[in-house]
Amino acid sequence: MNLRGSHSPTALALQSLLAIALMLVAANAGADINRKAIEVSQAALGNRVSDIELIDTDGRIHRLEDFFGAPLVISVIYTGCVHSCSVTTRHINRVVQVARNALGDESFNFLTIGFNYPADDPEAMGHYAHRHGVRDPNWYFMSSRNPEELDQLMDELGFIYQPSARGFDHTVQVSVIDQEGIVYRQVYGELFDTPLLVEPMKDLVLGRPSPDDGLLTRIGNRVRLFCTVYDAKGDRYYFDYSLFMGIFIGTVILGVALSWLGLEIRNYRRRKSA
Repeated sequence: MNLRGSHSPTALALQSLLAIALMLVAANAGADINRKAIEVSQAALGNRVSDIELIDTDGRIHRLEDFFGAPLVISVIYTGCVHSCSVTTRHINRVVQVARNALGDESFNFLTIGFNYPADDPEAMGHYAHRHGVRDPNWYFMSSRNPEELDQLMDELGFIYQPSARGFDHTVQVSVIDQEGIVYRQVYGELFDTPLLVEPMKDLVLGRPSPDDGLLTRIGNRVRLFCTVYDAKGDRYYFDYSLFMGIFIGTVILGVALSWLGLEIRNYRRRKSA
């Protein structure tokens, strides 16, 4: 039966069913790919990332371990991506500023690494950072001259990419690395909720204070972070003074109770001695 050019009800129904079937096949294939990508990404949790060589936008050479000692966030992109990577980077730029306000300017490092060797060279990464308005001094845009090392890092991060008609299809994820270089958390999507990135870093800062910090500094950081809460409406973190009010009120009530108890004990002793 030739369905092309036919407008009979039967032909139109068959065409509709065929279109729906093709859509279902594509949707199932996409779901399988997404499921596989998530499985690979989640399996990377607990991996220690390799100390590979990276080059910043000024041509300076760094080792990945140079950025350990504080929480490290890694975003993987390719500079020719005009949609997904660009949307993600702009969104991250805003989230990073919220995180800086909540955790402090020196609290974590951020690396954006280009995986499309050799196109993602220092010059291309520099243009990419400028195009997306990134000015954070602790956010570095990096490239590599060693594709084998780069692929090894992608494997350790659980990052998947493959060539496509649009350039590359790849996992849209941000990896949170702890102070010792261990993959701690994965954050997915072009536009993710701010706490998904900030809260894991709060956990790391609270859980592992630097031994170089003094006691008062460590206590101050913990109090500040414990009292820093997220305001979803304003998409910001703010300092919640209610904890200190609760401590003050509790101290006053305890003081009054102890004073009353002491007075009762003295009165009891006077009555007993009389």
